Amino acid sequence: MAFKLNHIHLKSPDPRKTVQWYVDYMGATVLSERETANGSLYFRISLNGVEANVTDLVQDQVLERQFYGLEHVAMDTDSYDADVAAVKASGARVLEERTSPGQRRVCFFEGPEGVQVELLEMS
Repeated sequence: MAFKLNHIHLKSPDPRKTVQWYVDYMGATVLSERETANGSLYFRISLNGVEANVTDLVQDQVLERQFYGLEHVAMDTDSYDADVAAVKASGARVLEERTSPGQRRVCFFEGPEGVQVELLEMS
């Protein structure tokens, strides 16, 4: 059986603000925006080829537990120094900067709703 990633889902109490942060600081593009029958906003964005849904909690979802966020999103960058500087200037909390075992510089920081974002220097 073959699997292919369809999307990641980011849940946020303010989907529009979250989407704008990913557009401004991670180079995301908005693929679609719609409003559901109950007035909730639903966005589909592309994080440089990885599609993500960004919504509030889904009112008609019957999962045992819903929560805001995702553990982390990892993104390669070919302009590591400039991108890390922009993230720091945005006020995002830097969680860790280190060099990976493969000698790539890595910066973890906190994005909206506590989602950790990892920037990895492209080798």
